[in-house]
Amino acid sequence: MATTESPSKPRAVLFACGANSIRSPMAAALARQMLGGALPVASAGVRKGDLDGFAIAAMNEIGIDISEHEPMTFEELEDLEEGLAYDLIITLAPEAHHKAIELTRRLNAAVEYWPTADPTVIEGNREQRLDAYRAVRDQLIARITARFTTRMGSV
Repeated sequence: MATTESPSKPRAVLFACGANSIRSPMAAALARQMLGGALPVASAGVRKGDLDGFAIAAMNEIGIDISEHEPMTFEELEDLEEGLAYDLIITLAPEAHHKAIELTRRLNAAVEYWPTADPTVIEGNREQRLDAYRAVRDQLIARITARFTTRMGSV
């Protein structure tokens, strides 16, 4: 059953989006770096996509390499990490939020929804498109900082 209030100090955090190819891998990599390994962090998607080159480029700009990320679904993550209890699921897209809520019927996890734009909808030249990914990255940095600094002490 879902908890109504997120744990202030979660034991493990799962970031989730639609295809686990842009937003959730970016968020997980940022959280790992920003929290310095203070807790297990993973990412998953409702379905499996292909890792996005613009996401890799936007993260490389700040010194984080996500090029080895292997997109996976909620089900694949569950099989891979059996026994690891994610007590906080942070969803970044509506479909992931619905899936996470569904999962809380059998998992004791809090779910937080952080609406995050899909940068793939932006058209234009390479720089304009990359700017959309940078905006997502920077928004995630701000949200992770705010969430984990105020509720867990300093990052």
